[in-house]
Amino acid sequence: MRQSHTAVVARNEEWQGEFALEPYEAAWATEALYFVRALAASGPLADATARVQISPDGIHWCDEGTQLPLPSQEEELTFCRVRHFGGWLRAVGTLPDGARLKVMVYLVLKE
Repeated sequence: MRQSHTAVVARNEEWQGEFALEPYEAAWATEALYFVRALAASGPLADATARVQISPDGIHWCDEGTQLPLPSQEEELTFCRVRHFGGWLRAVGTLPDGARLKVMVYLVLKE
């Protein structure tokens, strides 16, 4: 039987400018999905994205290559899939000037 785990990695967080999700150790998993739900959204958010990053130790990071689309309106839900990652995952980004997002972010891991 496959194992799965869902972690809330951002709860009611408000983003503007630069942001980074909490690092999450996921070495046991073979696939991951990030879900971002907008609790509130304002400003120029069309085409806003975050970058998925990987790390061997949870301290030093590099871009994995996957883009995580961000919601542009309240209650919109977006996601991305990630495979072949190292021990740690996070997402980072920069919102355009004047943009604000209040979010819930879920990381779903499966083996």
